[in-house]
Amino acid sequence: MKFMKLGSRPDTFYATESVRSVSSEVSSDLIIQVKGSRYLLHKFPLLSKSLRLQSLCLESPEASQIQIVQIPDFPAELEAFEVCAKFCYGITITLSAYNLVSVRCAAEYLQMTEDVEKGNLIYKIEVFFNSCILHGWRDSIVTLQTTKASPLLSEDLGITVRCIESIASKVLTNPTKVNLSHSYSRKERDNLSCNGSECRINKAVGSSTKGWWGEDLAELGIDLYWRTMIVVKAGGKVPSNLIGDALRIYASRWLPDLPKFTDMEKDAKSDRGLDSNGEKSLKPRLLLESVVSLLPPEKGAASCSFLLKLLKAGNILKASSTTKMELVRKVGIQLDEATLGDLLIPSLSSKNGLVYDVDIVLNILEQFTLKGQSPPISPPRIKKDFERRRSRSAENLDFDFQENRRSSSASHSSKLKVGKLVDKYLQEIAREKNLPLSKFIAIAEAIPEFSRLTHDELYKAIDIYLKVHPELNKSERKSLCRILDCKKLSMEAGMHAAQNEMLPLRIVVQVLFFEQARTAQNGGQMAELPSEIKALLAAHKNPLKHAASFSTNMPAEDQLSVSRHKSQYSYVSTQKMKPVEENNSDHKFPDGVEKSTKLNSLSMVPDRPKRMFSKLWSISRSASEKN
Repeated sequence: MKFMKLGSRPDTFYATESVRSVSSEVSSDLIIQVKGSRYLLHKFPLLSKSLRLQSLCLESPEASQIQIVQIPDFPAELEAFEVCAKFCYGITITLSAYNLVSVRCAAEYLQMTEDVEKGNLIYKIEVFFNSCILHGWRDSIVTLQTTKASPLLSEDLGITVRCIESIASKVLTNPTKVNLSHSYSRKERDNLSCNGSECRINKAVGSSTKGWWGEDLAELGIDLYWRTMIVVKAGGKVPSNLIGDALRIYASRWLPDLPKFTDMEKDAKSDRGLDSNGEKSLKPRLLLESVVSLLPPEKGAASCSFLLKLLKAGNILKASSTTKMELVRKVGIQLDEATLGDLLIPSLSSKNGLVYDVDIVLNILEQFTLKGQSPPISPPRIKKDFERRRSRSAENLDFDFQENRRSSSASHSSKLKVGKLVDKYLQEIAREKNLPLSKFIAIAEAIPEFSRLTHDELYKAIDIYLKVHPELNKSERKSLCRILDCKKLSMEAGMHAAQNEMLPLRIVVQVLFFEQARTAQNGGQMAELPSEIKALLAAHKNPLKHAASFSTNMPAEDQLSVSRHKSQYSYVSTQKMKPVEENNSDHKFPDGVEKSTKLNSLSMVPDRPKRMFSKLWSISRSASEKN
């Protein structure tokens, strides 16, 4: 930190009670009242350097030998006035970044200019400020911080603008290396032992690290920080990810503890704490909105976790809808980076009784699907006759296609990650007793169909929701299970679903039929089931024909799901036909379709309770009797 000393005389100011005086053989002839204090001084040294004191003395009548001057609107601190008075007496004063602004404002008010005397205080301060303070990184930051005591006058004098420009220019000169950082070098010094050598310190300060300026700028108030970051961003030399890191550092330092503000919002609902809590949350809300306005537009400039933390804070602090929607849009662009804990945003609404804010997550998923692309496709085939005559433009087109394919592949991969994340989120919110069925289904259907390679995790979420909400009627259970694709269930999930008494009957039938088809396709060994179920699943002549007769006897609401499964079963059987024809010529169905001997056994599906299959067995028996 740089400093400058002016004057050579020793300090002779002393205090008696509330009066400050200066030791002198000459009695005081001037009393100055400023900031509630009285100074017994002398006219000659003061009036010779201050044009304002000259005019005040002319305006004040001399009632006695001692003239009294009142300064009610002094713009700086009392210590700044005393520094100016000492300068007039030639007493040694020290100027540094900590007191330069206040002394400069005091000297401006007292009009200590060159018109009164050459080499006056304002001139000396300006020389020190321009030649030393603005050349130092830490000095510029400290000086900028001190302008908040006199913001208007600091603006008028150009101190604030010059400090901001000086800081921004240093960041733009080398935004990725430590060369001036006070915080970084201070941490390194703290890590050194008492016997640490100077060369080790210099090596630590000169080492390279990204975003070295972020922690130092985090000491500024939000107004000055916002203005500084605007200039830094306008320079165009700092990468967007370093801007995001700096904003994260600032937000983590100044944003309040979220659980603390959650309790405050709950207390604010009572009339007793409404006003005070509203005032306390106003400043953090403005800070949050300012930070969001500084976020770079590029994807990945800020991590998805940081953006969701800002969204949680905005939800608690009741930020503007514009701020929250901007965060929702940015989170939706990079949702594949989020974790389950990031998405669990607390809900402060007392009307719905929900623990988590499901509506915000729905909005995020909408933004994610809007920016999505279709799955990767195969490149167009080029005829060999034209391969030799391919031009440079054709090669560029191929290169662009490959780039687009990589981008599309990455987009497809991100959708798969989001699919897994959404299923985990569904399992978490399914435990909420007050969660409406419509919102659960809306979140489950908010992502594309191909985002789920398997429906095991979705089935777990449905199972949890059914257990927590046993009051659902038959129609609601069917609506819930309509989002489940049984052909995407693993064998373990299918075994569990076959025994789940809370699932609709049509889902159980779909699971049983598909397990039979899948096992038949894979040619695996299947365990025997009771003859009644075997009669239902293993057709005597044609499985599809028996399924058709079974569906005609089923209730009307279950026929649609069975017919849908028959189409799936038909597709699987068709895929199995060709290899069977090639490899097995001795085994045939009665109608001429070749069949492997392994198809005589049944799928590995656990027994259902008798009351679950009683309906199926009775229908099977009646069908057999008719035949």
